[in-house]
Amino acid sequence: MKQESISMMVVRRLPRYYRFLSDMEAMGITKISSGELAKRMNLTASQIRQDLNCFGGFGQQGYGYHIPTLRAKIGEILGIDRPRKAILLGAGNMGRALAGYTAFERKGLYLVGIFDADIRKVGESYGGLTVQHINNLTEFCKKEKPEAAVICVGPWAAQEMCGQLIKLGIRGFVNFSRYDILADHPDVMVQNVHIGDAMLTLSYQMCRAEELPETSQ
Repeated sequence: MKQESISMMVVRRLPRYYRFLSDMEAMGITKISSGELAKRMNLTASQIRQDLNCFGGFGQQGYGYHIPTLRAKIGEILGIDRPRKAILLGAGNMGRALAGYTAFERKGLYLVGIFDADIRKVGESYGGLTVQHINNLTEFCKKEKPEAAVICVGPWAAQEMCGQLIKLGIRGFVNFSRYDILADHPDVMVQNVHIGDAMLTLSYQMCRAEELPETSQ
């Protein structure tokens, strides 16, 4: 199947497959059926087979899936075996937490620089990298040629920063600002991440659950 025809819903499930398979491999589990995997992931066996068939299947009739092999194959599909250089914009609370995240390379990105507009933060070190002033960004990008950016600036600056970074060759964004950045460019990809939205969704679910009538004993 051509990559262009694969649904983004399928693509968004791949990291979840990778995470579950990694956990099972760490526990010493080497084989699993689509039915067993479906129970662990709260999916259907049919859904799992359909998703994986988009990339070749990987299962064996009567055996199931060899977990180390399947995890490695999904990792290759996700590009984990060829991490791309990334920069982080914004050394506030969120930015510092992400900079200290040690698994960047295992997620397909390789953090090479941290930038902030606040002169008071320049020179601080997080995750083995020293915070640089935003004025150094252009020169740094010309030299290091990062391909991705993690955005942790205020919502008022996120879209403007995105436009500037695209001109500097950035083609992928993970955006943690409260503003959904838009990249009007066919070759630019954006993942807008809103932790607050997840909390509000949970709050809604809990409120609705409280409003449901109690079942009779």
